[in-house]
Amino acid sequence: MNIRLKKGDEAVVLSGKDKGKSGKILRVWPAEEKVLVEGVNIRKRHQRARRAGTKGSVIEVAMPIHSARVLPKCPHCGKAARVGANIHEDGSKSRVCKKCNAEF
Repeated sequence: MNIRLKKGDEAVVLSGKDKGKSGKILRVWPAEEKVLVEGVNIRKRHQRARRAGTKGSVIEVAMPIHSARVLPKCPHCGKAARVGANIHEDGSKSRVCKKCNAEF
């Protein structure tokens, strides 16, 4: 499936416990249709002590979520928007916001 989300995009979560939160996309897994969004889907993970004299701890880690639960945030209108493609005369493509027709 074609995921129109890219690393570095600002994204908005559409459903789930983090609904309405936004953050930067840190990584994309197109084959699994998952994305890692900064500050979203935070889980606590128990980390073991690595060497003698250090303590184990509980750390918070962002986990990937399904790409269908995320939409990119348009930099122009600031809303979560569907993405379209605009093909230029020279053959290059650019992504377009379906709400305000701004390129991003």
